[in-house]
Amino acid sequence: MSTLASYEAVRQGDSNDLVTQHAALVKRIAYHLMNRLPPSVQVEDLIQAGMIGLIEASRNYDPSQGASFETYAGIRIRGAMLDEIRRSDWTPRSVHRKARMVADAMREIEHETGRDARDVEVAASLDMSIEEYHHILQDANGARIFSYEELSEVGEVMPTTEQGQGKPPMAGLEGPFEGLAKDDFKLALADAIAGLPERERLVIALYYDEDLNLREIGQVLGVSESRVCQIHSQAALRLRSRLTEWLPSHAD
Repeated sequence: MSTLASYEAVRQGDSNDLVTQHAALVKRIAYHLMNRLPPSVQVEDLIQAGMIGLIEASRNYDPSQGASFETYAGIRIRGAMLDEIRRSDWTPRSVHRKARMVADAMREIEHETGRDARDVEVAASLDMSIEEYHHILQDANGARIFSYEELSEVGEVMPTTEQGQGKPPMAGLEGPFEGLAKDDFKLALADAIAGLPERERLVIALYYDEDLNLREIGQVLGVSESRVCQIHSQAALRLRSRLTEWLPSHAD
């Protein structure tokens, strides 16, 4: 059944009680994600993708695994929405490529020096001015390429070996080993966030935990909104550089 046909089936009442009872969860997750996405993303598209995730969750839910249906469905709904965002990627390939170059440069510098890579060091390693480097950060943040939301999602929906290269021994496995892989990723993500430079860690906390927008964070830190945007993007890229073994690889 196609995505649209499945969605229409739900609208016409061809659904089970779980789907009917949790339809509102789809809208709640969609509007939460919209707060972190550019205007080019339509909430209706997220809701449609989320309904498919909910249908699949209702078919595959196994209560013997211990998780409540709402928890399980929430994971599948968010995953379906993120998949839709990736399929409808509005970002030029050049932005993806440059952002990965920054993450790679960060990783190499931190491996060589044993400390956080600085703006000027990353720019120098890429043979560009600090202004060009900050422009890349601005573009990457606007596209939300490597958002904390996406990094968190990897811990909930581990990529299979067909989807990408996650942690090789665990990715794609079912049962307790899959659970261990998710737990290991969450620990790795928590450690990576704790290891961020203080200002980057604070921006991540204010944005995702306190739900402040970039302008409000700028007021807290005493810097411009555009500077907060750069700090947020740099933090996300730094997290990606430190979690590269867990994340799917993407071609240019």
